[in-house]
Amino acid sequence: MTHSPQTDGIVAARLDSQTLAAHFDDIYPDLDPHEARVAADRCYFCHDAPCVTACPTAIDIPLFIRQIATGMPEAAARTILGQNILGAMCARVCPTETLCEGSCVREVAEGNPVEIGRLQRYATDGLLASNEHPFERAAPTGKRVAVVGAGPAGLACAHRLAMLGHEVVIHDAHAKPGGLNEYGIASYKAANDIAQEEVDWLLRIGGISIVTGSALGRDVSLAELQESHDAVFLGMGLAGVNALRAPGEDLDGVRDAVDFIAELRQCDDLSALPIGRHVVVIGGGMTAVDAAVQSRLLGAEHVTMVYRRDRGAMSASDYELDHASTEGVTILTNAMPVAVTGAGKAQAVEFAYTRSGATGLEKTGETFTLPADQVFKAIGQTLAGAPEGLTLEGGKIAVDAAGRTSVSGIWAGGDCAAGGEDLTVTAVAQGRDAALDIHRALT
Repeated sequence: MTHSPQTDGIVAARLDSQTLAAHFDDIYPDLDPHEARVAADRCYFCHDAPCVTACPTAIDIPLFIRQIATGMPEAAARTILGQNILGAMCARVCPTETLCEGSCVREVAEGNPVEIGRLQRYATDGLLASNEHPFERAAPTGKRVAVVGAGPAGLACAHRLAMLGHEVVIHDAHAKPGGLNEYGIASYKAANDIAQEEVDWLLRIGGISIVTGSALGRDVSLAELQESHDAVFLGMGLAGVNALRAPGEDLDGVRDAVDFIAELRQCDDLSALPIGRHVVVIGGGMTAVDAAVQSRLLGAEHVTMVYRRDRGAMSASDYELDHASTEGVTILTNAMPVAVTGAGKAQAVEFAYTRSGATGLEKTGETFTLPADQVFKAIGQTLAGAPEGLTLEGGKIAVDAAGRTSVSGIWAGGDCAAGGEDLTVTAVAQGRDAALDIHRALT
């Protein structure tokens, strides 16, 4: 049966396969060597460069750009990866517009920064394509470290520990390693299976084994890991999702946005993935943007993203919000869901307008209703199954500056740990730095 964007309900094949392939192709075109040299020549190679300060992993950005400008992209890649072992994915998913590029002196002076993200991608992609791994393991230390979670924090921690000569075993609940890079990032940002390609490249350091389908608390306990290893690093991310707390959220057609994104990322045939005609996404972060944009790319006729506060409070960057608008997503602010309505399945969402009052966010008393045969909840994730005995802070694992938890011999980093922003690049920095502290503790 042939469907279209105007077909009612949640159906597959709203668009033909050729259109879907084009929609989910890589959004970021590669730089060729000449373009990279031209882009690199725009850098002022600042002393005390603000872009370096803005980078959570403290990559020497002027150095790697100078290396590209002088025809040494492989050296540039080593400069990047020495600080950020997941530099290829970070070049795609980092909010560069608010980090390195947002701090670039050309951005401040001209509103046109050096294209740091694309230059980083040019260098790292080239090294991955050459299948060269420029890092070597130190002499074996005889120490074994368990890492929970094969996401950015866990992988960065494991790689640095392996470099330092330790044996590492990673336990991950998913069927594939990669964490959010594999399951939680929009497909058009990580096309051509780049997330798995980067993981495979990273594992070439040796000394790292991954046990997939192994969840902490279900398949292995923290006590077991402590007993059989010299140290434990927790980087399992946030598996729980906040509830909508509105009547009707259990109706068919209402689901978590993170599950939708994961299903899309693992889908071999996008024409088989069903999507609604009228899609409502509730939330104001990157997950909400990714769910909304990909709904449009799958052929949803009307996609509306609704956030309870004003645009300035949204955690998604202006760049991403503008991109969503360009793709046809309607963005509504200062509105909160009151109820999902429908006879056995979602048909509409009722919203109440909001404002900031003396006691915080409050309803104005006015409401409106949006048709919705599919509703995605993107209202934040929570730490699920936190091991007993660890001190929590704000619903996450409390850690010090080095990533040490309240229990001796256990470190944590990434989204599951308190402090910092929930960004891939921040998780990489925390995993890397925890590995260095673990090494000091073990040796």
